[in-house]
Amino acid sequence: MKFPHRRQFLHLAAGAAALPAVSRMARAQAYPTRPVRVIVPFAPAGSSDITARLLGTWLSERLGQQFVIENRPGAASNIATEAVVRAPSDGYTLLLASTPAAINATLYDKLNFNFLRDITPVASIARIPLVLAVNPSVPAKTLPEFIAYAKANPGKMNFASAGSGSPIHMAGELFKMMAGINLTHVPYRGGGPALIDLLGGQVQVMFATVPSSLEYIRARKLVPLAATSTMRLDTLPDLPTAADYVPGFEASDWTGLGVPKNTPVEIIDKLNSETNAALADPGMKARLSELGCTVLPGSPADFGKLITDETEKWAKVIKFSGAKPD
Repeated sequence: MKFPHRRQFLHLAAGAAALPAVSRMARAQAYPTRPVRVIVPFAPAGSSDITARLLGTWLSERLGQQFVIENRPGAASNIATEAVVRAPSDGYTLLLASTPAAINATLYDKLNFNFLRDITPVASIARIPLVLAVNPSVPAKTLPEFIAYAKANPGKMNFASAGSGSPIHMAGELFKMMAGINLTHVPYRGGGPALIDLLGGQVQVMFATVPSSLEYIRARKLVPLAATSTMRLDTLPDLPTAADYVPGFEASDWTGLGVPKNTPVEIIDKLNSETNAALADPGMKARLSELGCTVLPGSPADFGKLITDETEKWAKVIKFSGAKPD
């Protein structure tokens, strides 16, 4: 039996070792070869759903396969998350991940999954700041006046939220904690009913989303006191940030893409690259800006750090407030 020459053997061995890498590259280049589902944990027509549809349309045109949006609302996003956790790790089921996932890790005592362990970050998409707005009956036109009034009247002002444990609720609890004030929480089943009662004066305060509140702010039916972002809003450039008066305060919803753990890294990298390309597109940026969003490009590791940091941040707020799920 003849053995190959040493140089020939090393060449053959190197070629064999390279085969898995070539195979992975080929798989990434071919992906996707069929429609991709994007599971959205919320009902249609909200800002998260619209964001997913904008990105899905862009990716469909870019990659030549349909990115189909599938709405699975319920249980504060846990139903949708579990569906993705249980899906095959092949890149054909994506999750539109958002702030509730970070909140739920502490809010719920028992979940059938561990978000940090079972969902792999792909790409962050955007941050969605809130506006601290009050009914005009509140005798405060600036944030310092509001804080002073709240301290002089502890517990007498009601603040509305979209439900216990919602990002709107957590923003209010974080503000109470950092500003040293006492507001009475009134949970609603959704931001719409909460906003209606804020306009009617049944509640006095709300950390409202920009798209839902902007019309009423411009009509002077609501008084904006501060943005919850670290930077001023393009849509309300004269509005100060809460951090201007409560240093370090920041509360915003965020969105991004996640996949089941063990999804091939080359597929994750391709989805990340294409998502970042979408966020750099002027048309996409303009549409997201209309929703009050600030684009948030970055690597999978960047998104993973955001999720970890947010999970730790909201855990402290939940423990401080004693918040429980509805």
